[in-house]
Amino acid sequence: MSKEIIFSKEAPAPIGPYSQAVKAGNTLYVSGQIALEAETGELINDNITEETHAVMKNLEAVLREAGYGFGDVVKCTIFIKDMGQFATINEAYGQYFKSNPPARETVEVSRLPKDVNVEISCIAVK
Repeated sequence: MSKEIIFSKEAPAPIGPYSQAVKAGNTLYVSGQIALEAETGELINDNITEETHAVMKNLEAVLREAGYGFGDVVKCTIFIKDMGQFATINEAYGQYFKSNPPARETVEVSRLPKDVNVEISCIAVK
């Protein structure tokens, strides 16, 4: 099976030795996205709702570059710094999966890249 590296200019460039996404067959594996603004590299983190929407928009940009959308997502992983923010993150996240949401787990972690509050990765299939 061949693999294709996916890169979107509309999402932040990787900050380490990884790809934004890798397509293997009809499955797309999207690396964890944080709330970095693609053009400026600035963090968008004035509040957790805004930060979560920025993460989802970065995921959307990578999905779109590969010809996928949120309707193709079958699995997400959410890493959060404070489980006390779960309800707020969940409310923002849910706006992108109005019907037939993907499988998911949410994990509280002690620290995330650039000290962000939330990071989300996903797997999509066509």
